[in-house]
Amino acid sequence: MPLRICSYNIHKGFSQFNRRMVVHELRDRLRSLDADLVFLQEVQGLHLGHPARHPDWPALPQHEFLAEDAWQQIAYGGNAIYDHGHHGNAILSRHLILSTANQDVSDHRFERRGLLHCEVQLPEFDVPVHCVCVHLGLMAGSRRRQMEALAERMEELAPGNAPLIIAGDFNDWRNRADDLLGRRLGLAEAFGSGRGRPARSYPSTLPFFRLDRIYVRGFRVRQAQVHYGAPWARISDHAALTADLEPVG
Repeated sequence: MPLRICSYNIHKGFSQFNRRMVVHELRDRLRSLDADLVFLQEVQGLHLGHPARHPDWPALPQHEFLAEDAWQQIAYGGNAIYDHGHHGNAILSRHLILSTANQDVSDHRFERRGLLHCEVQLPEFDVPVHCVCVHLGLMAGSRRRQMEALAERMEELAPGNAPLIIAGDFNDWRNRADDLLGRRLGLAEAFGSGRGRPARSYPSTLPFFRLDRIYVRGFRVRQAQVHYGAPWARISDHAALTADLEPVG
């Protein structure tokens, strides 16, 4: 069976422009994708003010609420820490997570960013699969330095042809990641083989900008899909991405 990957910037559980709290609808839609590994960005790990304003705000941390009864393994890395809470990246997995680490790659104090790295044991591989959930900065210089930090870390921890999946919100509308990251690590972008460039993923109503990515090494992409428009546009300003992968060789 193929391994299904999902990458999704969930906008902290609120719809576009923060009009509605949609975390319950978000949980249902995530389950409908039937993904084995889910890479989430802008996950609200804690917010002390939301329960008072939203009576149905989940009692569990957002990543635990979304994973409950569907994904048995969870990793979370809080990047933006503030007095009333924190948010960051998360990886939800149906397979055993062997290790997890969150690397701070913040370029300045106004924009906190991190790289959540997990080693996941998949039945098709004798070695762990390295999985990295990313949310890169809004400024081109920040993104370049963050991708260089990511490449250096993976060259150390996942050298050679070690299986690797990097997914998330790259904010890379100029498509610099293929040169700065993809070629250096020998990665293939999930949508690039069929369309010649990454998928349009923002805004979710009718995507125009190519911000979100799924990069892989050691896998063949069987198919990839962008989930936008109704009902996805009611949940987040980003579209969700999925890709079905199978091991190479």
